Amino acid sequence: MIGSLQGRILQRRPPWLWLEVAGVGYELEMPLSSFYDLPLEGQSLLVYTHFVVREDAQLLYGFRREEERDLFRLLIKVNGIGGKVALACLSGMDASQLRQALLDGDRRRLTAIPGIGAKTAERMVVELRDKLGAVPCQVANPDPSSDLRQQAVFALMSLGYKASEAQQAVQLVATELSLEQTIRQALQSLAR
Repeated sequence: MIGSLQGRILQRRPPWLWLEVAGVGYELEMPLSSFYDLPLEGQSLLVYTHFVVREDAQLLYGFRREEERDLFRLLIKVNGIGGKVALACLSGMDASQLRQALLDGDRRRLTAIPGIGAKTAERMVVELRDKLGAVPCQVANPDPSSDLRQQAVFALMSLGYKASEAQQAVQLVATELSLEQTIRQALQSLAR
């Protein structure tokens, strides 16, 4: 399996990226959101990849961050979602927004994505809500209080709470508390 590639950008034609690695040109399909922060042609780039071998094609999908790739891998496991629709999901919103929409069960936002109808959105929420705890969330602008709150969510999930329950409980807690105090107050709120 090809897990990542690092090489020189040959061409950028959304949704396609051509990357030269050790003299070999790789054609990758990427979410449109990934193209916003790509370096210029000729510059070096590291992309995380997902390789699919089908009867009629071999497809290589590329992602700027591991979080996007991990979310893509979860999405394609949902019945009725293939690579194209999963890319559309990651093109329509960034990974953290998509993750939050799934955790919140926000079917309205999910059905706004091309290729996602009401039934597929429902299936996505039901099948992925509890699995999203396995995908680490990377914050674009690291904020110490946000990181502390994310640690508290993961701590609650390790105690057996669902990701959505843990996030809701942590959101109810004041922001200036220590990690231990945040977890304690979140547990108290969950016990009510």
